[in-house]
Amino acid sequence: MPKKKSKKIKKILKKKLPKIKNLKKTPETKKINTLEQKVEIKKIVKQPTEKKEYNINDYVVYPKHGVGKIVSVDKAIIGDITINYYKILIERDKLTLTIPINQQSHLRPVSSINQINKCVSILKTKPKIKRTMWSRRAQEYEQKINSGKIYELAEVVKDLNKTSNTIADQSYSERQLFEQAYDRLQSEFEVVLKISSEDTKKKMDKALGRNLNLEAI
Repeated sequence: MPKKKSKKIKKILKKKLPKIKNLKKTPETKKINTLEQKVEIKKIVKQPTEKKEYNINDYVVYPKHGVGKIVSVDKAIIGDITINYYKILIERDKLTLTIPINQQSHLRPVSSINQINKCVSILKTKPKIKRTMWSRRAQEYEQKINSGKIYELAEVVKDLNKTSNTIADQSYSERQLFEQAYDRLQSEFEVVLKISSEDTKKKMDKALGRNLNLEAI
């Protein structure tokens, strides 16, 4: 009798096993199909990259050095790769930069007259006095100067401007940052407005309220 029972149990298991396997396979195939459908539906959209091409004698702004003039567009072969690059002259620093054309995102065109006028209005506003430590403020000013953004440059000039007893009121590091920001802003004003450095200085000093103080002395 026990032998007959064991044979019956084996027959039952054999009949049930394929059913269990089929049940396991069906959800897996459904998951794979749904995943495949999702991948097919999903589309990868590539954003177009705008390339600004500058010409010889164009003025551009390099964030860490300010306004420069493109004096030539040259080629160089390094290994098997041909590299096209701009040669940019920074007149104030007597410096020539070599910027590959494929890295021209570091450059920006000079500002428009409307942007210059907005800078003048920024210079006319009251300086923001922060109560934080000077070392932290100095770091923020440096970041703004090297950002290449003309409005941030104007804010640094405005915030560090002193209309009276400039040398006595400002520390050496404050004067350095002020002069650096002032010179960069002045150079861009000159190029955009096409006026002399003296006239540019007068325009900026008037907006900052420095002319009134000089006349009083």
